[in-house]
Amino acid sequence: MEIKTKEYRVWRDEATIHYEGTMRLSGTEAYAPILEMMSGLLATKPETIVLDLTELEFLNSSGINLLAKFTIEVRKQTEVGLSVKGSKRIPWQSKSLPNLKKLYSAVELSIY
Repeated sequence: MEIKTKEYRVWRDEATIHYEGTMRLSGTEAYAPILEMMSGLLATKPETIVLDLTELEFLNSSGINLLAKFTIEVRKQTEVGLSVKGSKRIPWQSKSLPNLKKLYSAVELSIY
């Protein structure tokens, strides 16, 4: 499954969802197809879901809200783990991604 525009690309392989580009979608409804992809993966109950954000240059507040909501949904599924990968070279990630651990302490956060 893949969602692709000129600005960004989101795709899934196995239990990993990859994000790349610049995501400036307007509001929750615009992010709905991406949330649907994420929720679809969660419904399969893999051992661990990996969100690979290492190539996502920009994510607006609506997108960060999407990650927060998804983290809370994973928290409710105690048999599913969540791993989030970020990049130190992208400033927003070092600032925003640690907040996911505040929502769910079991999130495995790797920013490298």
